Amino acid sequence: MKNTLITIVGATAIGKTALSIKLAQHFKCDIISCDSRQFYKEMTIGTAVPDAEELASAPHHFIQNRSIFEEYSVGQFEKDALKTLDKLFTKNPIQIMVGGSGLYVDAVLKGLDEFPEVDSQIRSNLTEELENKGIEYLQNQLKELDIEAYNTIAIDNPHRLIRALEVCIGSGKTYSSFKNKPKTPRNFQTIKIGLKADRPLMYNRINRRVDIMIENGLLEEAKKLHPHKNLNALQTVGYRELFDYFEGNFTKDFAIEEIKKNSRRFAKRQGTWFRKDPTIIWFDFQEDVQHIIKTIESKL
Repeated sequence: MKNTLITIVGATAIGKTALSIKLAQHFKCDIISCDSRQFYKEMTIGTAVPDAEELASAPHHFIQNRSIFEEYSVGQFEKDALKTLDKLFTKNPIQIMVGGSGLYVDAVLKGLDEFPEVDSQIRSNLTEELENKGIEYLQNQLKELDIEAYNTIAIDNPHRLIRALEVCIGSGKTYSSFKNKPKTPRNFQTIKIGLKADRPLMYNRINRRVDIMIENGLLEEAKKLHPHKNLNALQTVGYRELFDYFEGNFTKDFAIEEIKKNSRRFAKRQGTWFRKDPTIIWFDFQEDVQHIIKTIESKL
């Protein structure tokens, strides 16, 4: 049988983890996590890391294997994931990858785009503008320079936003023009499974998940991380809003509502990213797992 990576994608809180475990148990294989927020061991509650029971249900890789104090790029993840998959495929020609970070999914399945070197001063200037003028100023700048990137990247993530802008400014070309060039072929085939739900239902699941995170101690977790708020790993939904609460910019209730709102926006962007891929086989998030398994087996 040809090496096959079953890849499960979809919006946050849609049920990807539960499905990945059921499939891993059926195919007796491992799970590669490509959720870029779950790499960090200091971030547990706010990133919805699988619980101890879930982690014990199937072998997982790239869950809380890094510290927020380490720089870890999507390029490094690509290399690490491919090396891990090479080892796993010697034991079982079927493996599973799961996550909602579209860039990280694409890095493993297709390879990364190559961008030109740009003057480091551009990044410094953009970082200064972020601090002095706010993220919306940079978002509007990207909207003018590269509307395609504005519509597809995580513009609420300052790191991604600045990266796109520095390429636009430094090269004089759009960030998106460097994307989707020919890449090195992979030594495995891919079967992509997407989970979906009607938007009101999905948004209700997201809101409920945030409430559960708060009940489980997200405020306490964020409080410990607050002194390190400028680290790249912490420029993410669920933590930024609470840092504003700790600094007196938001009330607690407003911060929680902002987490819900920004999580819904994030889910919408995930949907935009994945819907562009015609090779994804979509299922309702409540679909019977046996039907999904039969579909996968028909493609093997």
